[in-house]
Amino acid sequence: MSSKSPRDPLLSQIDQSKLPVHIAIIMDGNGRWAKKRHFGRIRGHREGVQAIRNVIKLCVKLAIPYLTLFAFSSENWNRPSEEVNALWNLLSEFLKKEMALLKKNHIRLNAIGRLQHIPDHAKQKIDWAMKETCSHTGLFFTLALNYGARDEIVDAVNQLLQISGSQPISVTEKMIRDHLYTRNMPDPDLLIRTSGEKRLSNFLLWQLSYSELVFTETLWPDFKDTDLAHAIIEYQKRHRRYGRV
Repeated sequence: MSSKSPRDPLLSQIDQSKLPVHIAIIMDGNGRWAKKRHFGRIRGHREGVQAIRNVIKLCVKLAIPYLTLFAFSSENWNRPSEEVNALWNLLSEFLKKEMALLKKNHIRLNAIGRLQHIPDHAKQKIDWAMKETCSHTGLFFTLALNYGARDEIVDAVNQLLQISGSQPISVTEKMIRDHLYTRNMPDPDLLIRTSGEKRLSNFLLWQLSYSELVFTETLWPDFKDTDLAHAIIEYQKRHRRYGRV
């Protein structure tokens, strides 16, 4: 007889009828994790990859339809070039190594942001991974890369201006939504940010209008499936009013 996993009691507290459809995560704390252990920052980013695996596997287990991770912000270019280059190399390495995981679990990879400005080798690997998984119908797994929410809204408005040409138009909320990077997915139900910081940092500002926010002190490399389970349980305790009484 197989013994139960120590995580089973926690998972049993999750109400399968009230799962979030879309979970978004700001992965924060890699640098602080490394500093606490007297490692270089790049070691922290590398250790953070395991946390991504933990989250993906639990989302698959719970049949969460959408997962979006804030992987590289438009402000991250201001970091030292050695760290920036290492992040793009780590992304390429991750996509290559985890393709088996994506295929085994029928996960579809997606990417949002100003992708045209990222390094060619990383862009080629992203395009390859998206093509390899485009027919998958399981978890819709999105990486936000060279992403900024203000950039996204500006890009949407500029697309509308190009469509309108010289004709004046009255812009609606739906028109903007239909031209966001995320137009092919629902808004997040749950936003998680690790490392104790309590801000959105220019991430999905339009889409998070009615999302439930959960902040945890856990540094991203230490984030386990149990941490995600706790966040989901906290989400399920909330009463989502959407402005209603």
